[in-house]
Amino acid sequence: MKNKAVVLGANYYIGLSTIRCLGVHDVHVAAVDYSWDGAYGLESKYCSEALIGPHYKEDPEGLLSFLIDYSKRQDHTPVLIPTADPYVEFVDAYLPELREHFLIPQKEQGLYTKIMDKGTLHTLASQHGVAVPETVNVYQENFVEKVEEMMDYPCLVKPVDSPAFVSKFRRKLFKVYNKEELIEKVNLAKESNIEVIVQRIIPGFDDHMYTFDAYLNQDSKVTHWVTCQKLRQFPINYGASVYTQQKHVPELYELGAKFLEGIGYKGFAEIEFKKDAQTGRYYLIEINVRITNLNHLLYKTGINIPWITYRELIGEPLDPKAVEEDKNMVFWYAYEDLLAVREYIKTGQLSIKQVITSYFRPKAPAIWDPKDPKPAMAFGKKMFGLVKGKVIKRS
Repeated sequence: MKNKAVVLGANYYIGLSTIRCLGVHDVHVAAVDYSWDGAYGLESKYCSEALIGPHYKEDPEGLLSFLIDYSKRQDHTPVLIPTADPYVEFVDAYLPELREHFLIPQKEQGLYTKIMDKGTLHTLASQHGVAVPETVNVYQENFVEKVEEMMDYPCLVKPVDSPAFVSKFRRKLFKVYNKEELIEKVNLAKESNIEVIVQRIIPGFDDHMYTFDAYLNQDSKVTHWVTCQKLRQFPINYGASVYTQQKHVPELYELGAKFLEGIGYKGFAEIEFKKDAQTGRYYLIEINVRITNLNHLLYKTGINIPWITYRELIGEPLDPKAVEEDKNMVFWYAYEDLLAVREYIKTGQLSIKQVITSYFRPKAPAIWDPKDPKPAMAFGKKMFGLVKGKVIKRS
């Protein structure tokens, strides 16, 4: 392959999976991170070049120059793939400049950010006939009364900009049980200059969470897709996938494809839906516009998103494909799943028997790969260091 692939982010398993999905097809992968420390994806045998550049938040202009300088040294235009939300925000902010030197699916600057923003996303969804949970803007007058009129407690205080919220509070949202907690958490967010909204909780356990994962070509048409069902997440109830199965749900295609094609989206996107346990209706919760946590599961079921992206951008698109059967395979991020299982059992949401029974299935591990073991070893070393540090700190 003449065109190199530049993967942004190597300190998490999403970046690692992206590197592997391209490397197995002999693509020259240049992985970029801001530090060697903890960037276990750089240890992959499929990583052709390990590049340490400026930090996306501390020096975005420096990172832009770093990437452009790299591209100028290449004989063919590289494909650029961000694997974390902050990198997506960076790409969106400098999309015109980056598109002069890289192959990138999206052409419309601001669309990535608009979709990641919960407020504008809900407006878009409503315009295209997709249900979203009842939502209240905390900056409107008498917002507390509005919340109590539209929904019951408990309810959710959610960020408009998820990366900033997670960076500050180390969680995805606040769950509040009364008026006092609602006001407290909203004020806490305001003090940190983080915009939030209040949202109704859609009834149903974590296995009522589903995903529609799709790739849209440059004509904004879905060419590849698969649907999945979450079984466990961490933090429990309102976290990221840690144990998720591929599950064919045709209705999600009808909802998801119509919406993404309607807004003129290009490239990969993952829509998270929650199925109302009382009504059976699917509600759009959020959209990930970077490679998903479940990427290795999608690959194992026959949908290699990084490779699909790469091939289309170099002008050699793959034939359309959808996974329209249940393959009985699960994605497993063992480290956080074990933490989640402890909490599920502790809170009585799952029994030990239910957990043990769930493990007897073919798995797509987040990190471990017998053909590429070094990243898992580096991850283990990182975890050992963290545990050792905590023990020393306590003693």
